[in-house]
Amino acid sequence: MRPLTERTPKPLLKAGGKALIVHTIERLRKAGITDILVNLAYLGEQISDYLGDGTDLGVSINYSHEPYPLEVGGAIARALDHLGGEPFILVNADVWSDYSFQTLIEKPLRSQELARLLMVKNPDFHQKGDFVLTESGRLARAGEGSSDSCTYSGMALMSPDLIAKYPLQREKFALLEVLLHAIDKEALAGEFYSGEWQDIGTPERLSMLNEQLGG
Repeated sequence: MRPLTERTPKPLLKAGGKALIVHTIERLRKAGITDILVNLAYLGEQISDYLGDGTDLGVSINYSHEPYPLEVGGAIARALDHLGGEPFILVNADVWSDYSFQTLIEKPLRSQELARLLMVKNPDFHQKGDFVLTESGRLARAGEGSSDSCTYSGMALMSPDLIAKYPLQREKFALLEVLLHAIDKEALAGEFYSGEWQDIGTPERLSMLNEQLGG
């Protein structure tokens, strides 16, 4: 996202006159989710200064600070003490969607499931996809050249045990390795969403979203 992120963290980049992270928080609040934990890394103090305690947005915000980039797995592990024992919703800061989080939380995780990932159609920039969503609702590894793969949207319902009981947990590690471990245990579910979803990973995609939202 450079040069846009040289002085501004990605969650505070604006589309439709509103910071990306605010779009997400408003959609969470609409689903009745008001206790929010924000992970802070690059230029994180700008995010906490901007959002404060969440009062202005009608939510309660706490923060988890990374001492240095820990990747998503490491960041969740560091935040476990803040998350409690119940399943939580994970949302990447660089995605935008019209998905209703109420849909995700209305269907609890089954006893053997450690997470349910929201999956979307493979975008042009990631045509190989991430996983295969089976007829039973499980996620499986995508084989080389898979024609039925789909892409992880960056939104999920997760049990803290997904990370807490991961045997290779360490200070810094990727979420992908945890997800693959869960797949091998047949403990990862998926849900396909065909509505609006965008990964705001480049200035061009941010510009397109801004135009779409009338910014």
